[in-house]
Amino acid sequence: MHVPTITANYLAILALIYAALALQVIRLRRSSGAAFNHGGNDGLRSAIRAHGNFMEYVPIIALMIALLEMSGASPLRIHMLMGALVLSRLLHPLGMYARPGSLRFMICRAGGIFLTIGLLISCALTILSRLPWAAFADELTDQAIATIQFLEVIHVILTL
Repeated sequence: MHVPTITANYLAILALIYAALALQVIRLRRSSGAAFNHGGNDGLRSAIRAHGNFMEYVPIIALMIALLEMSGASPLRIHMLMGALVLSRLLHPLGMYARPGSLRFMICRAGGIFLTIGLLISCALTILSRLPWAAFADELTDQAIATIQFLEVIHVILTL
């Protein structure tokens, strides 16, 4: 089995981004005195959502990319996917910290969302396309035939 070293290197970068997001939440919690929730502080609310959004998307996308790397996807493809994930995760907090309605807010949030959802769908469809559907269908058919034959035998025994 191939160890996903490319994915692992990008995950190290993503971990540093995640740590920065976490430290920003901690800093804002301390300065605003909000131990829980955001305490009405818009900056803290944005920091919490940037941190949470990172955690909501990065693990599943990184896992799918690691699986693609382990299954033999080209190194260039893995670099492109992980690079896009890093870019999307940098854009999102930049948009979250921008003034709502500003150009930076719109470009960074939309760009981050577009890249993230695109990666999610692209990786999922790629993995699904690599599954051995024909073998699965054959196995399912064999199991259905065996079940029908078993039920026929039971029917014969019960009607004797």
